[in-house]
Amino acid sequence: MYFKVKALKPGVGISVFVIDAADAGEAGRRAASQGLAVLSVSRHAPGAGAGRSRFPLLLFNQELLALLESGVSVIEALETLAEKEQRPAVRNVLSQMVARLREGRPLSSALVEHPDAFSPLYVATMRTAERTSDLDEALRRFIAYQRQLETIRGKLINAAIYPTLLVGVGMLVLLFLMGYVVPRFSHIYEDVGTNLPWMSRLLLAWGGLLERHAVSVLIAFVAVVAALVWTLRRPEVTAGIGAALWRIPGVGERLRVLELARFYRTLGMLQRGGLAIVPALEMTAGMLSSILRPQLQAAIARVREGSPISQAMDAHGLTTHVASRMLRVGERAGNIGEMMERIAAFHDDEIARWAEWFTRLFGPLLMLVIGLLIGIIVVLMYLPIFQLAESLQ
Repeated sequence: MYFKVKALKPGVGISVFVIDAADAGEAGRRAASQGLAVLSVSRHAPGAGAGRSRFPLLLFNQELLALLESGVSVIEALETLAEKEQRPAVRNVLSQMVARLREGRPLSSALVEHPDAFSPLYVATMRTAERTSDLDEALRRFIAYQRQLETIRGKLINAAIYPTLLVGVGMLVLLFLMGYVVPRFSHIYEDVGTNLPWMSRLLLAWGGLLERHAVSVLIAFVAVVAALVWTLRRPEVTAGIGAALWRIPGVGERLRVLELARFYRTLGMLQRGGLAIVPALEMTAGMLSSILRPQLQAAIARVREGSPISQAMDAHGLTTHVASRMLRVGERAGNIGEMMERIAAFHDDEIARWAEWFTRLFGPLLMLVIGLLIGIIVVLMYLPIFQLAESLQ
């Protein structure tokens, strides 16, 4: 757990930093052992702020690795990165890390003070690398891990761009028709009478309403959109939508495979870095949704009891047919970490193929639905003209 400690440092003044400790008492004792007068200790939630999203972790790892491979020490490398950095927030993080390293503290201890920039997963990777003295290799593994995650994320985003554009353009066209064209057609048909199809009368009534109360309708529309956005941003609503998606046949299974692929990739990286299986499983629990997390806790309990990881994961629904077989092979060959990364790669490719297939199918269907809606509105607007032409004949 992380605790924010406010302490008085002789010759410096009051400083605030974050300590990874079992409880608040241990955090206070560790701060006091460094010659600090502890003023307060409070719980700190890693990632609660937006700093991690602003900190360029991939770029930081790439540049740090390049400097270390050229023979520069860790302190000199961080100083170099801090000197060239233009963003004050990032430069401040790097400068504080340099100060901690000059005090004789390890790199992982300096990283843990900035949980908004460095995740517990990253800190654990660096801490394990310090024990095995292979920081360069740990950085390479983490860079490869980040790139692989970015690759699959990019494929999913690319698959979603086309349907999103279709929905956006379709909604704009519908809003233009309903907000501009239909109200003007309603003036044309004011003297036609009531001998119109009820759907045409309903459409024209909407045009008249919008014409008379345009400001009120606009305010109500904005309020509804704002309320919808606010509702969708609430965690319980997001969790409910996610649970509903999991219950959809086909979609739920793909979401499960996607989560398991990311879970196995992270677990494989930690295993190859030398982290024991139980701490690695506990650390990756946060990567799973609330649906799979209880199953992982049950699997961890079985591993603690001595069960093989393949049996524990299989017994609690945390494998696929492919993953189960590959885990057993990895246990026999003694390369479980590498095998987990292969499982993730296999399922990443599977998800990418499914996303491409879904885009090819969903795009035309979406175009058909939007075209039908626009066509219905246009036909209902012109239907009175057809009836007038028939009456004149």
